[in-house]
Amino acid sequence: MSQTPSPDLSVEDIERFGPDPRSAFAANLARVEERIAEACARAGRPRAAVRLLPVTKTVPANVLRFAFAAGIRSFGENKIQEAVGKREMLADLAIDWSIIGHLQTNKVKYLTRFAHEFHALDSERLAEQLDKRLEREGRDLDVYIQVNTSNEDSKYGLSPDALLPFIEALQRFPRLKPKGLMTLALLSNDMDRVRPCFRLLRHLRDEAVQRNPAIAELSMGMSGDFEEAIEEGADIVRVGQAIFGKRPTPDGHYWPGIAVER
Repeated sequence: MSQTPSPDLSVEDIERFGPDPRSAFAANLARVEERIAEACARAGRPRAAVRLLPVTKTVPANVLRFAFAAGIRSFGENKIQEAVGKREMLADLAIDWSIIGHLQTNKVKYLTRFAHEFHALDSERLAEQLDKRLEREGRDLDVYIQVNTSNEDSKYGLSPDALLPFIEALQRFPRLKPKGLMTLALLSNDMDRVRPCFRLLRHLRDEAVQRNPAIAELSMGMSGDFEEAIEEGADIVRVGQAIFGKRPTPDGHYWPGIAVER
């Protein structure tokens, strides 16, 4: 017997997410939780040591209501414009919004109005603009410093050598509360090439805590490599496609653990 789709879903929504997104998301979430627990066990770490941040980019706001109904309360967005629109449409829901993608300085005012945390801090100029806006609004913001551990020109983030001077510079911006480091690993299905990115970030974190003990967490690992990231010490994994399905974007092949070599 076929299921009657919700009237809140468009034909495109049904084609992408199925007639019952809530059940699909709940099942996918349960499987991701199992995989996290298994990776933690292999690494000798308690499950509570790792936080799952579901990445909701490209998922329409109306469909995210089904994600909320499935028990997801934290949404990670890459693009601030997309996040702002969704936040306005979902203002009636108690959601913690994380911005995890590159932010232009002229978009700072949008982020500081609602973001719970920011995972892509990568320049003093951006830090200064965030701090000024946060001071005006009378609030602080948890931030993660992005490091380019794969040394790819296509990726944002500080070079590893620039991290410690940047941490010293952040002392000038008291409204920013650094919590850890973030990276995007090399996009590859060869985990022997991916793992060094995670190991480098862990090494950098160990150096960073000597300068600022608050910089203790590692935000690393996505749908294709979060288990390896956990085994290498990730405290936060940013998982989207393993929960919400393949994205209709050029990187849509990155699901749920297979990458295409570039």
